[in-house]
Amino acid sequence: MIEEQSAGIHPSRKLAHLASLVNRYANPDYSVTHGGHVQTIAAGHYTVSGLSRHVRLGEFVGHRSPTGIHLGEVVRVEPEVVYVCPIEPGEPIGIHDVVIRKGAFRVAPDDSWCGRTINALGEPIDGKGPLVSGTMRRPISNTAPPSMTRKRVEQGFKTGVRAIDIFSPLCLGQRLGVFAGSGVGKSTLLSMLARADAFDRVVIALVGERGREVREFIEDTLGDNMSKSIAVVATSDESPMLRKMAPLSAMTIAEHFRDQGDNVLLIVDSVTRFAHAIREVAVAAGEPPIARGYPASVFTELPRLLERGGPGPEGSGTITAIISILVDGDNHNDPIADSTRGILDGHIVLERSLADEGRYPPVNPLSSISRLARKAWTPDQEKLVSRLKSLIHRFEETRDLRLIGGYRPGADPDLDMAVKQVPIIYDVLKQSPGDRPSLDAFTDLATGLKNGSGNVNQPMARRA
Repeated sequence: MIEEQSAGIHPSRKLAHLASLVNRYANPDYSVTHGGHVQTIAAGHYTVSGLSRHVRLGEFVGHRSPTGIHLGEVVRVEPEVVYVCPIEPGEPIGIHDVVIRKGAFRVAPDDSWCGRTINALGEPIDGKGPLVSGTMRRPISNTAPPSMTRKRVEQGFKTGVRAIDIFSPLCLGQRLGVFAGSGVGKSTLLSMLARADAFDRVVIALVGERGREVREFIEDTLGDNMSKSIAVVATSDESPMLRKMAPLSAMTIAEHFRDQGDNVLLIVDSVTRFAHAIREVAVAAGEPPIARGYPASVFTELPRLLERGGPGPEGSGTITAIISILVDGDNHNDPIADSTRGILDGHIVLERSLADEGRYPPVNPLSSISRLARKAWTPDQEKLVSRLKSLIHRFEETRDLRLIGGYRPGADPDLDMAVKQVPIIYDVLKQSPGDRPSLDAFTDLATGLKNGSGNVNQPMARRA
């Protein structure tokens, strides 16, 4: 075939022509362009004829319109037509418009992206100029490293949040879920965790957030830490496709730094809105719901995303993933919360009743679990925490009895100790974003119990 195409070409140009063909087809980003035409248009998708033999599920296509080429994702493939969900809301689509195949969507992260705010497509939205593309283009729908090649999780670190460092300590490479209803303090706790000093890079995915909160989170919460951070933003008014892509792009950027040997903190707020976006896309493509309105693809995509976090292969860094889960109606057993709880390496439960009492962060130490806590505790700390949980449980289970006057001091030594010490423990655990991060939570606890007061906080502005 090459000889036929080269017929009539001067011999001196045949070698150059052959080299250009080799380079063209050897390029990993190259894909043969196939085209089709728009057949039908619906509210959440449109169908395209002529591409069924050439595209695969999850690939991207480009729709040519008078305003340019607009991306869409293939969400369903049938013998005659493919279903496409557009990336941009309000895209002008007409019958018989040309649609071309684009292949897998890729981003090219670079170290210079630190300090920048981008959208789900990897485009800057902070007004600081264009981004520098890295040397490697990575597909955002990637797979996790093989399980037997991954490093073991061994090293604990301090978050600076006493309620977590004492009762649910974390390790580098752990994946933790923060479960809370709306307005309980989930985003505030995430902002406190983002200040941890144990990480080389921080990648934050704000999915479905209020637009006014984006600058507040980046400028007030991250502050000086923004120099080592990248924020990927898809606000609540953007299309479900962009809200679906934001955590995938953020995870891909985190993988870039992990492969360089960095310890990366990935914060996704929230994975529930990621699941809602998948549901909108799947329902528009005709997928039936199976669990409280959620289609099966939601429960396929969640582990594919979350398993990409964690320790990397030997010789690389780690991705410590802190994932927020918005529990609908404060039901901690809704399908998304139940599914993610089984995938992650621990969960922090925020209770609305504790927030109503003014205890912030409203972490329930009895319901919160870190599956890797024993790698972060010393043996003495593990025994102490077990004793503290026993006292807190005793204090809470007798609350009604004490309120009606049924408690008599001296009848139960354990209850006497709980009544005396648990309120002090609760005061020690109180912490606001303006307080300094705790350098040693157990020392703070010992100081509070010794002094008989939980006032161990100092505003960050007063630090020496």
